[in-house]
Amino acid sequence: MGLFKSGIKSAALGCAVAVSALLAGVAQAAEPIKVGVLHSLSGTMAISETTLKDTIMMMVDDLNKKGGLLGRPVEAVVVDPASNWPLFAEKARELIEKDKVAAVFGCWTSVSRKSVLPVFEEKNGLLFYPVQYEGEESSRNVFYTGAAPNQQAIPAVEYLMGPEGGEVKRWVLAGTDYVYPRTTNKILEAFLISKGVAKDDIMINYTPFGHSDWQTIVADIKKFASAGKKTAVVSTINGDANVPFYKELANQGIKATDIPVVAFSVGEEELAGIDTSNLVGHLAAWNYFMSVDTPENDAFIKQWHAFTKNEKRVTNDPMEAHYIGFKMWTQAVLQAGTTDVNAVRQAMYGQKVRSPSGYDVVMNTNHHLSKPVMIGEIQADGQFSIVSQTDEAIKGAAWSPYIPESAKLTADWTFPWVCGNCTDPKFSAYAK
Repeated sequence: MGLFKSGIKSAALGCAVAVSALLAGVAQAAEPIKVGVLHSLSGTMAISETTLKDTIMMMVDDLNKKGGLLGRPVEAVVVDPASNWPLFAEKARELIEKDKVAAVFGCWTSVSRKSVLPVFEEKNGLLFYPVQYEGEESSRNVFYTGAAPNQQAIPAVEYLMGPEGGEVKRWVLAGTDYVYPRTTNKILEAFLISKGVAKDDIMINYTPFGHSDWQTIVADIKKFASAGKKTAVVSTINGDANVPFYKELANQGIKATDIPVVAFSVGEEELAGIDTSNLVGHLAAWNYFMSVDTPENDAFIKQWHAFTKNEKRVTNDPMEAHYIGFKMWTQAVLQAGTTDVNAVRQAMYGQKVRSPSGYDVVMNTNHHLSKPVMIGEIQADGQFSIVSQTDEAIKGAAWSPYIPESAKLTADWTFPWVCGNCTDPKFSAYAK
């Protein structure tokens, strides 16, 4: 009898393996579903974006090993816009028109997203944008899987205002000179003033992409902080300019106990190229850190190391955002039974993914996620120790209540109430 049962089990197992192999074979024989990967693999943003390309490649590889999607293999079409903002739009158009991709996963900077936005809206494509941004935008053709200001910038400043953050009174808003830092700082300045901070206690500074000479600026920050009030730097510096910025902080002896820096674009990947021994205690605000202690994160890191064949490769927040966005897209395609953009967009609403951060992350009808907020301190090993996090996921807000013209706007792309900016009559066409 035992042998009989064993034989049945073996046969069943053999059948399952055969079916799995058959499904995989069918998927490989079918015409592939193409997805675009639109990330800078060269230029100033390659330090951050190359890893995001690798993340999508990992997700595609994993999906194909499981039989593909809708019985078809998935093919990643990778292009390099080379940190050239107009080139992003050109490459996006190629992906949609020539390569016929079902969706695009890409961009880092807001200027690159702004560059491609008219293309996606004209061609009715889908962009999954995985990086924290300034808000003040709502498009039916973009799903924003990174943090909005109320999920990163505002909570970080609130933390520094409180007793755990040192009760900061003076603020340096330092950023790269483009739309994300300027808009974020506009929001932060309005927020700080609403909390009673005087304009004289706010210093704002912008530098170009790839800026390398930080000696004078860091000296100015030290001078601004010498007024006898606790001072912090809120950094929206992007790309490889972060490396010399943090090195100059160390060169001039600025420690986190003196002038803490909280960054919105510095994660584990950026710190991998910096000696962090003198940066311990400086902060970053994200929705995920590699140091998160959850079973889901353990599995995510294990999958990443297995795919890259490199145990030293780190994970970071925009990677998690791509992981979430890709998972939601595949779930939406399966639910819709098609890759048709209109059907997939409708199926995206309410999609839920258990994220590596350990939270159930949900896609809302304003095309933003509900995500947790975490504040992390830089450690000597280049990782972050999480010093604060929200109990629940926070719903991303497309429009800031601290900008008067934005406070009255609504973002809701469900049918028939389809609107990104409800004061603009052009959006009424979408409801027809």
